Amino acid sequence: MARHLDNPRSATRYWRPALIVLGLAAAAVLGIGYLTRAKPVSVTLWTVARGPVEAAVANTRAGTVKACRRAKLAPAVGGEISRLLVREGDRVAQGQPLLALWNKDLIARRRLAEKQLLSARLHAEEACALAEAAERDAGRARALRRSGFISLEGLDKAVFQAKARHAACHAANADTAQAAAGVAVIAAELERTVLRAPFAGVVAEVNGEQGEFTTPSPPGIPTLPAVDLIDDRCLYVTAPIDEVDAPAIRVGMPARITLDAFPGRHFAGRVRRIAPYVLDVEKQARTVDVEVAFDHPAKAKTLLVGYSADAEIILETHDHVLRVPTQALLESGRVLLYRPDGILEARRVKTGLSNWQYTEIMSGLAVGDRVVSSPEQKGIKAGVRAVPTAPDAAAP
Repeated sequence: MARHLDNPRSATRYWRPALIVLGLAAAAVLGIGYLTRAKPVSVTLWTVARGPVEAAVANTRAGTVKACRRAKLAPAVGGEISRLLVREGDRVAQGQPLLALWNKDLIARRRLAEKQLLSARLHAEEACALAEAAERDAGRARALRRSGFISLEGLDKAVFQAKARHAACHAANADTAQAAAGVAVIAAELERTVLRAPFAGVVAEVNGEQGEFTTPSPPGIPTLPAVDLIDDRCLYVTAPIDEVDAPAIRVGMPARITLDAFPGRHFAGRVRRIAPYVLDVEKQARTVDVEVAFDHPAKAKTLLVGYSADAEIILETHDHVLRVPTQALLESGRVLLYRPDGILEARRVKTGLSNWQYTEIMSGLAVGDRVVSSPEQKGIKAGVRAVPTAPDAAAP
């Protein structure tokens, strides 16, 4: 039996089955490990680069596009609309009539006043002509008195007559001025029956038709305006800013204006006014109204008054700094770094300026690092293997 085991060929036949069994077992273990290992998660990556980061505040509720000048007009007196001279959408010049009330009675009174003025002027011309004649008679009477041809009584009579005629002339001129003032009064009353545009603009609304009766608004009782006139050559946005953010805002700060009606487009602007009080509206956050003017009014000509708008006011800007999407930051002040071996690593970073879109990275990352831009997705955490779902995103 010992001689049989000492034979090399016999020994090989003895160990070969054992080696095959061990190999199969190892292969099975590796196969099971491969099949049961965790699948890599799909991630969207961001390549860290340099760019601007801004600190900004925005309105808490929708703002509104408004006109620098808007007048809700009504005639100064009540009456029947006899002529409606404009329609909604018409462009009007400053001073252009918009509507007129029935005023035939005033026109008749003005004609009567003008006739009275004419009569007063003619009477004044007559009285002043007689005064000039009486003055000449008085001059001749003085000469005759020096020559002894008339008595002192005759001279006194001529002088008195001249003074009386001059007084009558002055009285007639005063009557003429009074008659002219009467004409002016009637003209003013007539002017109050015509509604004119106080500035050039576009007619936004007309309330009333020919033949209807209109009245001015009584104090404290708002009524519909006869004509709503808008100067759309100058527009601005008024936006409610949270009272917590308002103290950081200053007049002249730059801003970006966006409108729902023009998605993907923004307009440059600047803060022109900050309300000096906090608006306290029931069931709403307390806000401060901030007005933002357009930097380029010509680009805002296509906007309509009343559009909803948002204003993002830029408080501070850092240019050419490392930045990542704000959504890439975890609450612990970390980001998930994608390593070359495909494993996600939690990397602590020091941040600077931040807004809803970008956050400045002061330390912890370098240009070219790749971080997960949406770490809140299920299954994404440090230590797992990941594969990018698409080419890395980058800042515009």
